[in-house]
Amino acid sequence: MLPSPKDEYREIIEVVGQFAGRELAPIVDELDEHEQLAPGIFGKLADLGLLGITAPEAYGGAGLGAVAASAVIEELAYVDPGTALSYLAHSLLFVHNVAHNGSDAQKERYLPGCIEGRLAGGLAMTEPGVGSDAAGMATRAVRESGGWILNGSKMFITNGPFGDVFLVYARTSESHRRLSMFIVESDFAGFSRGRKLRKMGMRSSPTGELVLEDCHIPAENLVGVEAEAIRPMMKNLDIERVGLAAISLGIARACLDHAFRYARERQQFDQPIIAFQAVSHKIADMYIEWKAAEGLVYEAAQAVDAGVRARKLSAAAKTFASEVATRSGLAAIQVLGGYGYIREFPVERLMRDAKLVEIGGGTSEILRNVVVGEMLKGH
Repeated sequence: MLPSPKDEYREIIEVVGQFAGRELAPIVDELDEHEQLAPGIFGKLADLGLLGITAPEAYGGAGLGAVAASAVIEELAYVDPGTALSYLAHSLLFVHNVAHNGSDAQKERYLPGCIEGRLAGGLAMTEPGVGSDAAGMATRAVRESGGWILNGSKMFITNGPFGDVFLVYARTSESHRRLSMFIVESDFAGFSRGRKLRKMGMRSSPTGELVLEDCHIPAENLVGVEAEAIRPMMKNLDIERVGLAAISLGIARACLDHAFRYARERQQFDQPIIAFQAVSHKIADMYIEWKAAEGLVYEAAQAVDAGVRARKLSAAAKTFASEVATRSGLAAIQVLGGYGYIREFPVERLMRDAKLVEIGGGTSEILRNVVVGEMLKGH
């Protein structure tokens, strides 16, 4: 095999793969059925040293980068994409963001608890009426003595139903692009959880609505510079999109493995169905697209780690990998036939999980605009 960016993290990948097979595989159908996070999963991930994978070692993190994080996420998603999604929201959307954009005091206050698994984090950007146009959000933050008052609601928030701390974006100016970012604890006065959302897929990753009604935020919980949160928002989107693309890689690889195994074992007309070209070509296409997506995703992860402009690559990686995962899910169902359509095999669940990544973190349509926009700028 030719060298891969993941080779450096082979031991971590093996540990995570064994962990997922032991802790998640036996209960993944139950988690999907009951729409719940695996019990104690954050504590167990903390024991493996994974919750602060990109955070500095000074705060208990591993000090690694996007390649390592993507490899871990892919391995979790191979077994349960929902767990991988909740892990991503915690480790990349909250921990990574605070580690790179927070003050020393904020890092001291929040990172150790998140990295040790005592706190669960998330990020709150999307609103009931605002999705792709994040800069058009309606949530407002107004100065008051000693801090800020936030009013608004956030929708489709991963880890919303159980999280302890959230990075919340709010408007602090009338200007369309002048947003601020705050750390909001779930026990702050004026913070409440809205409804937990029932979903088509990613059902083991609880998603919900957050409500802010005259929510008091201490002055020291403003992250970075007031009204200047757009730049760190856009930069953190790069690693978020690479992580989401890694979820899609795990799904695509799992679908390929299930379809290949079934096609070799299933007998029709006195031979395994993989002997029929209609089936074998589906499996060949699944492999080709998965390998192409893998190359693009880890190239984007390397760009993030190198500190170069990765907006185009991360958008391209997420768009391609997410659509590959959905196609792989549908192809696997077709290969398995009736068994693919029922829950005796996991491919129908994987297909449902796959679709989310074409939507969350930037829809495929928006990300195609991002790719072309970057090309027009000469990047």
